[in-house]
Amino acid sequence: MIQSSHLFHLGLLSNFMAPSISYIFLILFLVPSYTHVLSTEEGFISIEILEKGIDFAKDLLINTGISSLTPLEVPQIEKSVRIPLIGTVHITLSNIILYRVDVNSSTVTSGDTGIALVVSGAKAYLSMDWSYHYGTWLIPKISDEGVASVEVKSMEVGLTVGLKNQQGTLELSLLECGCHVKDLSIKLDGGVSWLYQGMVDAFEKKIRSAIEDAISQKIEDVILQLDSKLQSLPKQIAINKIASLNVTFVNDLVFSNSSTGLEINGLFTARDEIAVSDNYEANLHASLSYSQALLSCGSPSKMGGISIHENVLNSISSVYFNADRMHWIIDKIPDLSLLNTAEWRVILPQLYKQYPNDDMDLNVSITSPPVVAVAQTDIDGELSSDVTIDVLDAGNRIPVACISFVITFSGYPEISRNSLSGRVELNDFTMSLKWSTIGNFHLHLLEPVIQTALRTVLLPYVNVLLWKGFPLPKLKGYTLHDAQFSFTDSRIIVCTDVAPLSQGYLNPLVPYY
Repeated sequence: MIQSSHLFHLGLLSNFMAPSISYIFLILFLVPSYTHVLSTEEGFISIEILEKGIDFAKDLLINTGISSLTPLEVPQIEKSVRIPLIGTVHITLSNIILYRVDVNSSTVTSGDTGIALVVSGAKAYLSMDWSYHYGTWLIPKISDEGVASVEVKSMEVGLTVGLKNQQGTLELSLLECGCHVKDLSIKLDGGVSWLYQGMVDAFEKKIRSAIEDAISQKIEDVILQLDSKLQSLPKQIAINKIASLNVTFVNDLVFSNSSTGLEINGLFTARDEIAVSDNYEANLHASLSYSQALLSCGSPSKMGGISIHENVLNSISSVYFNADRMHWIIDKIPDLSLLNTAEWRVILPQLYKQYPNDDMDLNVSITSPPVVAVAQTDIDGELSSDVTIDVLDAGNRIPVACISFVITFSGYPEISRNSLSGRVELNDFTMSLKWSTIGNFHLHLLEPVIQTALRTVLLPYVNVLLWKGFPLPKLKGYTLHDAQFSFTDSRIIVCTDVAPLSQGYLNPLVPYY
C-alpha cells in the first residue's frame, strides 16, 4: 500500500523543482522542530492523509515535476565517426533541449529505508542543432549543419528518498536515483542518409547517457536545495500582533496500511515567545492518542483529516487573556436608552436618585482565561467575568457597582477558506453582586438588561473575532474543500478534501473534487 504522507513530501520535492525555490507546497509538514525534542513530546494538531489523498498527491507530483523538468538543457555531445567511402566525420550535437515529457504510469511505495517513486513508460521530446565536417587527401574539407529532433519512446525515472525527524528537524536525503532511456529515434532536418545512419549508430548511446545523467543530476540538486530549505524554516507562524502558532514537528511519522500522519505541537504562544513554558504544558494534562485520531477520518471519500485537540483552543484563550485583551467598554447597544440612569429608575431607584439622567457604560473584564472542552456535538465553554456599571457624570466615569458572572456557551466551528473559524451561542449565565456604592439591589431585576448586552454586544463582538479565524495547515495554492466536522476524544476532527484556490488550476486534478 502506498504511504500517503510520503507522497505529500514528494509533492514538496516537485515544487522545489519549479523555477522559484521559495514555494513550499506543504509548509506545515515541513516546519523544523526545536533543537531538543523528546520522543514523548505531545502533538496537539495531528494530520492524516488517506488513499484519496495519495492519488491526489501522485498526480500533483507528476504534473508539477514535468513542468519543473522542462525545459532541461543537456550537455553538448561530440564524436568522430568513421563511415565507409567517406572517411572520418566529426559530428557535434549542441543546444540540446528536453522540452516535453509525457507520463503514462507511475507508482510510489514506501519501506523501512525510504520512499520510492518510479515513473515508467514515459515519452520525452528533445530538439538540438547538429554540425559535421570531414575531408580526405582526395576530397577538400566539407561541412554542413542543421537541426534535429529526438523522440524518447520509453523512459523510466526512479528515486528513493529518506525522510526522518533528526533531533527535531525534518531531514530529507536522496538514497537512490536513476534514469533509464529504453528506446529513442532521431529525425534530421537536412543532411543525407549516410549522416542520419551515422548519427543513429554513433550517437544513440551518448544521447541516452546524456539524458539519463542530466535528469539524475537535476533530481540530486533539487533534493539538496530542499533539505537546505527545511533547515531554515520557522519554528513559529505569527498569527497576528498577539499570538503565534507553535508549528514544531514532534515525534516520528506514523504509518498504517491505508494512511499515514504526523504531529505538530500546535499550541498558541505569545508573539515572539520561543516556547510554551514547561509548567503550562504540564498543566494541560492532555491524554493524546494519535492512533485513535487516525481512526476517526477513515472514510475513503475524503483526502485526509486534521485533528485539533481542545488544548489548542485553550492555549489561544490563555494568550489573549495574558495579553490583557479580554476587556471591553460597552457604551453602545441597540437600545441606547438602557445606558441612561433614567431607564433604571424602577430597577435601581437609588442609582437614579444619585445620578439622575446620566449616561452609563458597562465595563466588562474577563477574570480568568475562558476554558473550552470538546463535547460530542459541539464545543462547550465557560468564562468568568466582572461587569462594572459606570456612570458618566460631568465628564467623569464613576464606578457604582460590580457584578460577577459565570457564562456558559457553545461553539460551532467552521472552515472559511483555509482558516478555522466559527461562532458561539450563549447557553446560560449566573451572576452575583461583588460590590456596590448604591446599596444592595435585586439582581434578578437586572437580568433582562444584562442579557440584552450579552446577546447584542458582547457575543457579536466575539463572533467577529472568531469569524476572522485562525490559519489551518495549508497547501501552497490550495485550500480545504467540503470539510466535515466531528468531535471525539477531546478533539475536533476535520475530514476534508483539497481544491485549487482558483478555477482551472491544474485541470488534471479536477476529478478529485
